[in-house]
Amino acid sequence: MPPVSWSNESYYSSQILPLVKKHKVIHFSKTDSRLANNGLPLWLQSIRCRVNYEALKFTPLIERLGRELVNILQKKGPFVALHLRYEMDMLAFSGCTHGCSDEEAAQLTKMRLAYPWWKEKVINSVQKRLDGLCPLTPEETALVLKALGFQRDTQIYIAAGEIYGGNQRMDLLHTTFPNIVRKEMLLSQEDLKLFQNHSSQMAALDYLVAINSDVFVPTYDGNMAKVVSGHRRYLGYRKTILLDRQKLVGLLDQYNNSTLDWVLFAARVQEIESELMGAPRQRKVIAERPKEEEYFYANPVECLA
Repeated sequence: MPPVSWSNESYYSSQILPLVKKHKVIHFSKTDSRLANNGLPLWLQSIRCRVNYEALKFTPLIERLGRELVNILQKKGPFVALHLRYEMDMLAFSGCTHGCSDEEAAQLTKMRLAYPWWKEKVINSVQKRLDGLCPLTPEETALVLKALGFQRDTQIYIAAGEIYGGNQRMDLLHTTFPNIVRKEMLLSQEDLKLFQNHSSQMAALDYLVAINSDVFVPTYDGNMAKVVSGHRRYLGYRKTILLDRQKLVGLLDQYNNSTLDWVLFAARVQEIESELMGAPRQRKVIAERPKEEEYFYANPVECLA
């Protein structure tokens, strides 16, 4: 069964608990966003954190390989986990085609139309990007990281699947930051073969690296970016740089069309991001519109006092 979204504790005690007692086991077909973000007692929010960040574990194999990845990276020094959300399915779903060729844009549109459960079909990619609703491209990401002061020798772990456009789309990022690694470069084919056709299990490895990185930078605020950010807060406000894409794309366009020089571009990027480094803050609440407010698991402030 899918639980009702944004429910409070009474829903679970009056409707779900009797089913648990009757059937012993219930399979929730959907679990994200089912418990309300706000308006719950503190004891319940505290238990929620214990469940999310302490009780839930990946399988022993995933946990072992995740630790191995982190150990390899840490032996080489501090590292940034870059959640570069630029895979084909993400771009097709979101309708974001900035920087793509006409052929690539057509391919992404065809994929979006082929999936009936993706409700939004006609998308204005240009406007969506200007509204800050698209992931940064690898090229844009390279410029933003450089503007934020990351040095050329920074060790960057790419926490992502296959980047759409392949190595060509990664050229500027690799040129700007040559010390880029992926799990496929650090683990043997033997270690990864069990995960090859299981993208969620591959993402679990990225998750374990991301929560243990010195800095986490997501280029899009999807579910994984949100939950990693919240987990890092729970672990002691580890540095997380949340990119204000709506403001950044305007600066990127000005820099790329030469109406803004590098010094001013970098200064404005740093100014925009100065308050978005994962420091403590209250969670954004929007009464009656829970889908639009900040999710509990992105900023579990009740557990962080």
